[in-house]
Amino acid sequence: MNMLQQSFEPTVVTETQTPRIAVLLPCYNEALAIRAVITRFREVLPDATIYVYDNNSSDRSAAIAREAGAIVRAEPRQGKGFVVRRMFADIEADIYLMCDADETYEAEAAPLLVEKMVTEGLDMVVGSRHDAEEGAYRPAHKFGNWMLTSLVQTMFGRGFDDMLSGYRVFSRRFVKSFPVMAQGFEIETELTIHALQLEMPSAEMPTKFSERPEGSESKLNTISDGCRILWTISGLLKQERPLFFFGVIAAVLALCSLSLGVPVITQFLETGLVPRLPTALLAAGVMILASLSLFTGLILDTVTRGRKEAKRLRYLEFPSTHLLQQAVFHLRR
Repeated sequence: MNMLQQSFEPTVVTETQTPRIAVLLPCYNEALAIRAVITRFREVLPDATIYVYDNNSSDRSAAIAREAGAIVRAEPRQGKGFVVRRMFADIEADIYLMCDADETYEAEAAPLLVEKMVTEGLDMVVGSRHDAEEGAYRPAHKFGNWMLTSLVQTMFGRGFDDMLSGYRVFSRRFVKSFPVMAQGFEIETELTIHALQLEMPSAEMPTKFSERPEGSESKLNTISDGCRILWTISGLLKQERPLFFFGVIAAVLALCSLSLGVPVITQFLETGLVPRLPTALLAAGVMILASLSLFTGLILDTVTRGRKEAKRLRYLEFPSTHLLQQAVFHLRR
């Protein structure tokens, strides 16, 4: 076996080895919170390596993170999706914990999230925001999260109650098989649907959610980011469930065609005449479009199955988290 082959062999962690844990903190203008976030994660996960990816911050976020002992790297393309794409590509670990750097999530729950993932052999554990402080979870954000989560549950199957949580633990096989496409805050939607589509073993664990530090402002825009997430959901529905997507369009077009054509056909059967020729042509054209939409869905469904099989095979190239079972019990205090 040559050196090139050896370099691409997946790392297998035995039960006696300490797993490599990476704490991933996307950061954009979080100077007021970043030091406390790093300190809290270091206290509860002393063996973890903490990475801060600065996304063009105009304050001292990067400098403060370095002073606090984190490994700081930069991602010049603006948007959380670009940051996550870079982190997943660059960092090698066995367990990945990703959290927003705004000090709103409960760092003290990290060992429990990691232990749940490993002991149950999961690929993703979401720290859902159930115990929120008053004022931490704005009503508009809460409603938007509920609406978008319900939409995903309806289209892709029930899996998570807090789809947009920024606090998650991933296995290596999840991270290295995830084709990141999102650019902004819609990344959480992609992460959730990736797990649902490949039927990965996943779970949620309730965690506390706190207010931002005084003077710190949320980077999330309720309306614009909500619209982007909704657009992402529709795009992923077309990409991952094309038969359903185009089948719905075909059904709507077929109903329109029938509503236009039935009166024309009825009149023809009664009189033998077609006085509303333009309506008849329109009905026929709409029915042709419905047929084309249906066949488009059938063809793309075959393509999607092939893509899903390829992603599943890539996912199975990496060892299960069950191999880490005995190595993380010391994390819980």
